[in-house]
Amino acid sequence: MQRNLGEQPITCIMAENRLTRHDLVAASTRQITHKMVARACKGRRLTSNTKGKILEALNAATGRAYSMGELFNY
Repeated sequence: MQRNLGEQPITCIMAENRLTRHDLVAASTRQITHKMVARACKGRRLTSNTKGKILEALNAATGRAYSMGELFNY
């Protein structure tokens, strides 16, 4: 199983909205770390629970309703 899947669409979404890893961690109501966000951007395979936490944090930080398919291509 390949674990490194390349840069993910979440990286572009964060850049368009001028968000940093810290912005997502601060916006999250659930426990996420800077390392989790970094792994999501780099394309490291994440659990569905972690992907859900990242999705919630991004939606809270941007005020939009992104779907899981828009953030990750795996």
